[in-house]
Amino acid sequence: MTDKSILQRYAMRNGDAANGNATPADVEGTDDLGAFGWLRGIRDRAVSLELRKKDGNILAVSYGYMDKAEFDPSEGITVSVGGQKIRIKGRNLNAPVRPTVRLFEGITRHRVPWIREAAHVESMHADDNVTIIDSLDW
Repeated sequence: MTDKSILQRYAMRNGDAANGNATPADVEGTDDLGAFGWLRGIRDRAVSLELRKKDGNILAVSYGYMDKAEFDPSEGITVSVGGQKIRIKGRNLNAPVRPTVRLFEGITRHRVPWIREAAHVESMHADDNVTIIDSLDW
């Protein structure tokens, strides 16, 4: 029998995905929502938050060292990590991307494994209700 059982499909390793033997849901438990990633599992928690700038610079900070996170609609999101301030500026930073999925709430619940700064062209052409990260500053 060539068809794989459901158990076999969900027990695949990432190496199997590289060989084309896995569906996207099998590869990783993260949804790509454009501006940020979202962990699918109800109990899943990210260990760190990866901040990806459009110029290629990346900073990863541990959720365990986050002192506080603040959302101000006019200023954006400010996260304090070990005395260092990280500023996330953009639009719709706490608007629902889909039911029960919001960037700021996701950060406070450790459900966001990465955030991506948008290219200028992408920012200009995006719909008004889409979450866009204009700048990441640290």
